[in-house]
Order: sequence, then C-alpha cells, then structure tokens
Amino acid sequence: PAVQLHITDLADSHSLGRLVEDIHPTEVYNLAAQSHVRASFDQPIHTGNVTGLGAVRLLEAIRTADPSIRFYQASSSEMFGSTPPPQGEDTPFHPRSPYAVAKVYAYWATINHRESYGLHASNGILFNHESPRRGREFVTRKITSAIPRLMSGEQTKLFLGNLDARRDWGHARDYVKAMHMMVTHSEPLDLVVGTGEAHSVRDFLDAAFGVV
Repeated sequence: PAVQLHITDLADSHSLGRLVEDIHPTEVYNLAAQSHVRASFDQPIHTGNVTGLGAVRLLEAIRTADPSIRFYQASSSEMFGSTPPPQGEDTPFHPRSPYAVAKVYAYWATINHRESYGLHASNGILFNHESPRRGREFVTRKITSAIPRLMSGEQTKLFLGNLDARRDWGHARDYVKAMHMMVTHSEPLDLVVGTGEAHSVRDFLDAAFGVV
C-alpha cells in the first residue's frame, strides 16, 4: 500500500486529535521531541511545551478517540541525570537539563493516563541509540561524518568536548525492536533499554578512526 505522510504539531491539541481520528491507528509511538540537550537550555519553554506537554496532548487525543490504541512514550536515560550508575527501573530520577525535566514529566503523565484511564501506555527509558540517520549535531555522527572530510582535506580539525565522557551506545534498529515488543506485550511496561556497556568518547574515536 502507498505510504501517506501526515504532519502535525505536538503543540496543537486540535490537530493531534484530528490526526488520531483520521488515521485510526492501533499503535502510536511518540518519538517526537526537542531532543537536543544543550539546545534545551536555550529553549526551555519550547522544550517543555513540545517534549513534556506534547506527550499529554497525544495521550489525550488517544483517550478521546479510542482508548484501545496502544501507546509508547520515548523516555530517556537523561532523566537519571546525576544519579550514578548502574541505572535501572528502580533508579530515582535526578534530571539535569530542561530536556530531561520535560521527559520526566512525560514519563509520569504516561503512567498517570495508564492508571487513570486504563490505557495500554508504556515508557521505554532508552540509552543512546545511534545510526547513520542520527543528526550531525550528535557526537557519534559528528565524528563519523568528519572522518571522510578530514581524509580528503576538506576539513582540518575536529572540535569535541570531554573525551572521557562515557555513554551506553547501541544501534537504533535494536531499540526500535524493543519498542515494538513493549507495545505488543500483553501488559504495558516501563523498562530501561540499553546495551549494559559504557564507553568513552575517546573509545569511540579510536574505533571510528581505526576503521580508516
């Protein structure tokens, strides 16, 4: 069948409600957000409106149109913030950015709609998930997109922050599979998804440049 593209605004409750009613989905995955942590400090109100309240608007659209629709909320490991690892489902949140704060709000809003209205609504607290589709403002793509330009001489320097910062990096393909497994599970779930391994930016540089 032909794929139809529907564009709407998470800040617009009316358009979200109309979209859900028009499409009649069985599953909704809320992956939309102002998701750049540094940018959230420059745009805290916009980030809260889209990343936090946007989830509530979508949940309300589902509740009003068809409460049987299954919902997935893309939560983030950024919600743990300054809470030291290891981090799991029982780890308390201590967000350290407007983005993380908004994600915590959306997380609890999802649980509240589930408990108040019986929605099949799940939270996936995802660690970093990377792929070639990742924007170049993120460190993994900043590095990998710079390598061919450095080799060709088009670029002469690569500027990065703390090389000893550690992250749990996985492939987005595996995380999408986890999302679908959560949505199709008999009961809604709130789960942490990650590889369980942390590596530094320096490790990533060594591996990426080691390929060439």
